[in-house]
Amino acid sequence: MNKKELISKLLKGLETGDPESVAVVNEEKYIQHNPQTHEGSEGLAALFERLSKTSPRVNIVRIFEDGDFVFAHTEYDFANRNIGFEIFRFENGQAVEHWDNIQKRKGPNSAGFSMVDGTTEVSDHELTETNRSLIKLFVEEVLIQGNVDKLNGYVNQKHYTEHNPNLGNDLSELKRILSGSQNRSFTSVNYSKCHRLLAEGNFVLSVCEGHVGTVHCSLFDLYRLEGGKIIEHWDTTEEIPDRALWKNNNGKF
Repeated sequence: MNKKELISKLLKGLETGDPESVAVVNEEKYIQHNPQTHEGSEGLAALFERLSKTSPRVNIVRIFEDGDFVFAHTEYDFANRNIGFEIFRFENGQAVEHWDNIQKRKGPNSAGFSMVDGTTEVSDHELTETNRSLIKLFVEEVLIQGNVDKLNGYVNQKHYTEHNPNLGNDLSELKRILSGSQNRSFTSVNYSKCHRLLAEGNFVLSVCEGHVGTVHCSLFDLYRLEGGKIIEHWDTTEEIPDRALWKNNNGKF
């Protein structure tokens, strides 16, 4: 199996309880970055078997590979319906590190789109680094520095599709939340640091830190590009718990 297939099997193992699904993980080296998960307290095979008895449902909507990394866009139906991004780092053929960002499923948004529908097929592999560089500039100039007047230069406004449950396809809404204005309809979103950019072909995932209103959050954004412009966007936002509440010492990022 290739890396994508191994991670797909691992994630579906939450649903099936298959002990072989966790063989991809080197548990001796495994570094867990979900601050709400104890590290090393329970073997993954035992954990997956226990969770499978609650009849969870796992759907891997999109999955990508970038060198030693595999990242996936997933939907979960456990006690609650959630949408997530999962990132795994490989070393010597096994997963040794994991990051995620989970949000309760909401929507559809005002444009009628859900948090996961839309294009899933990867194309333009030869443009991977070009697209990564473009999103790096976009994140720095527009999201972190707050130059919302430059947004139009990065986005294909005519064909743009937004999957954020609180926004539509109208860029004026996005400009409003990024410009720091706050009212009943919109809460300001402020990006402070980009920790990682992962890419395959026409898709790029940015892993950022910032605030939604006054809440410290991790902000994962998936972009699909076409013709050098952002044409589709998905995201999840998760509150980062206070340091005193972390169940491991590895940090969110």
